[in-house]
Amino acid sequence: MSTAETRTVVTGIGVAAPNGLGTTDYWAATRSGKSGIGRVTRFDPTGYPAKLAGEVPGFNAADHLPSRLLAQTDHMTRLALVATDWALADAGVLPAELSAYDMGVVTASSSGGFEFGQGELQKLWSQGSQYVSAYQSFAWFYAVNSGQISIRNGMKGPSGVLVSDQAGGLDALAHARRQIRKGTQLIVSGSIDASICPWGWVAQLASGRLSRGEEPDRAYLPFDAAAAGHVPGEGGAILILESAEAAARRGARVYGEVAGHGATFDPAPGSGRPPGLRKAIEIALGDAGVDAGDVDVVFADGAAVPELDRIEADALTDVFGPHGVMVTAPKTMTGRLYSGAAPLDVATALLAIRDGVVPPTTNVRADASYDLDLVTGEARVSEVRTALVLARGHAGFNAATVVTAP
Repeated sequence: MSTAETRTVVTGIGVAAPNGLGTTDYWAATRSGKSGIGRVTRFDPTGYPAKLAGEVPGFNAADHLPSRLLAQTDHMTRLALVATDWALADAGVLPAELSAYDMGVVTASSSGGFEFGQGELQKLWSQGSQYVSAYQSFAWFYAVNSGQISIRNGMKGPSGVLVSDQAGGLDALAHARRQIRKGTQLIVSGSIDASICPWGWVAQLASGRLSRGEEPDRAYLPFDAAAAGHVPGEGGAILILESAEAAARRGARVYGEVAGHGATFDPAPGSGRPPGLRKAIEIALGDAGVDAGDVDVVFADGAAVPELDRIEADALTDVFGPHGVMVTAPKTMTGRLYSGAAPLDVATALLAIRDGVVPPTTNVRADASYDLDLVTGEARVSEVRTALVLARGHAGFNAATVVTAP
């Protein structure tokens, strides 16, 4: 089979999200419209203008990981390691039974282990350098999740990290797909992101895009006339990607195919050139070999910043026509998980394909001026064969990924 003909499929999903720990709990909550957004508990947010976040509930790393790993890992990495364990189990993969060089890891990260880094810097400032952990040399680093996952599972094949915001989660899956096409049997991909700590919070506030609303049900409202910024969150999804041939050879259950990807960068402000999101969508559809009419649902980026919502809505109506395709943004139940958001949307799209249910964009009163068929209120029962997932990162990154039924 030629490189161009090699199909990449998803055989395992591991989820850690603010409205559900584990794929089963997350999907049940998302289908029913259950939110995981609330007042920040990982630190006292009283003195900050933004006080809400999506935090992963009920996670005790000591229940899942050996103590030696706890000392050297950030909260983000602990979530990623456990989600990887779940994804591999879901795929029926035992890494020890595969060649180490036939397995790789490609993740995305927007911030690295911020909480770990903050703790060690506080020790440096208040106690002295001798009190700083040797693990600070890597526990904060953007590539740490890829590294720790590969070490824990003996994966020595092509690996890497995409350092990017929302769009990075899709770009990581695209890079994993390229490695599969080059002959690697299995790639662990996706992202778990987490930076809900004072240091990370201040960095996020600097964007000017965080919602300052204090009512969880009305704080994050993409495509709503009351949109005033997003609620951040932690978590995401880890996916097991394999070539369709390798998955068939071992009799694996397949959720769907990563069929197409497109990535663009917005032009400089004032250039007079259009935003790049529409082009990213067109590239992804072309890469997947599907037409706009083949797409059953779009999982929107959902910035909840009016000018950005307008750009996304215009791109969708340009490609699909007014009210031309179902659109949903279930991240209103989790917050925007930075690089973890888009892999979670891909996982959600695959579950929607499996069960024929499109989850809702909760709490939103759709602004009619956007001309979108936005799924609000309750989940919509509908056959889904092809889904488009969109993501846009801060400073102009755009990405689009097409996933299709097995």
